[in-house]
Amino acid sequence: MGLIKRFLNWKKSIEDPLYDLDDWEQIDAWNEVVYDRSELKIGDKKSREAYVRGCLEQIAEASREVDKLQVEYDTVTSNLKDMEEIEALPKEEVDIISQYARQIQELKLKQAGYLKRTNRMPDDKYNKLERMEDELSEGYKKLKEAEDYQVLVKKDLKKLENEKQAYYVRKYDLRNIIEDCKTMAIVCTVALVVCVLVLMILQYGFELNTQIGYLAAVLAGAIGITMIFVRNSDSRTELRSVENGICRLIQLQNTVKIRYVNNTNLLDYLYVKYQVSSASELGTDYEQFLEERKERQNYENAEAELGDIEQAFLHELRRYQVKDPMIWLYQADAILDKREMVEIRHKLIIQRQSLRRRMEYNKDVVATKAQDEIKDLVEKYPKYAKEILEIVSEYEKDYT
Repeated sequence: MGLIKRFLNWKKSIEDPLYDLDDWEQIDAWNEVVYDRSELKIGDKKSREAYVRGCLEQIAEASREVDKLQVEYDTVTSNLKDMEEIEALPKEEVDIISQYARQIQELKLKQAGYLKRTNRMPDDKYNKLERMEDELSEGYKKLKEAEDYQVLVKKDLKKLENEKQAYYVRKYDLRNIIEDCKTMAIVCTVALVVCVLVLMILQYGFELNTQIGYLAAVLAGAIGITMIFVRNSDSRTELRSVENGICRLIQLQNTVKIRYVNNTNLLDYLYVKYQVSSASELGTDYEQFLEERKERQNYENAEAELGDIEQAFLHELRRYQVKDPMIWLYQADAILDKREMVEIRHKLIIQRQSLRRRMEYNKDVVATKAQDEIKDLVEKYPKYAKEILEIVSEYEKDYT
């Protein structure tokens, strides 16, 4: 209930600026280590031993924390000393490491520029195109030729189909003409017979001279029948030619269809092989692949050059007694920019102060108070002194 009340009061103090801030003092008091024996049953061996061991465990915990903090403290201190060593270098030597730092900075910017490119090709697609690199150019040429040929074949098929339809229309017309010739031949024959009968009636019934009429009728009939015969004969000849033309067109169309099917199958195979939908897409992929390969090669060259320069940079720093030169690979900008160097030093100083406070807290507050508590127990309860010292000795033996 006490912790909940403190939390509610603390929350209220944030929400209400006029709230009494005395509870902040209580929160600060939580950082203090307090030993309360009011509930300790000093005469009970188990309680007494648990209490002593609790104090010893606090000492051990503080010692472990100090050891851990000491390592980090030494590292921060070493970094500050390295910074002082670098700043104390003569101008000629500073210029050397500044040149390396500038090259490192430029190469890292190049690499960052490549990594930030929005049109980077995915690795899986790049690897696929790289495996087919030797045949991409030839494959694009084949695919382009196949697509162009497909267009020509479609045009030929369409042209043949239109020509065949024209032949079918002409065939229909010729058959109608032939049928019309038959009808006209019958009409002419009937007309001639009727004319002859009329002339015979005029000749024998009315005793008229119809010789000229016979000649005119026969002549007209002969001319008409001849014209019909010629027309029919020409139509039949043309009909045979048209039918032969239709057969020829069908055969030619079948040949073109076979080419069309084979070319379509080739296109389907090439589309599947290169995983594209057109030659244009493959050409675009190929150009992007070449550009990507160039960019990746530049990145690899920059990385190799960066590695060489970093090694030379580290070698120079080691010559100047810098204990941790590796860290300067990640803060090379500080060598080129005084403000960056000041900011890093400020952060390191703050870190070291924080580490020192934590170490002093564990040494002076936690460990010392626990030791004083054990000494006070020995002094106030001399009859348990031997037992308490044995626990301490046993604990020190196990801890070490």
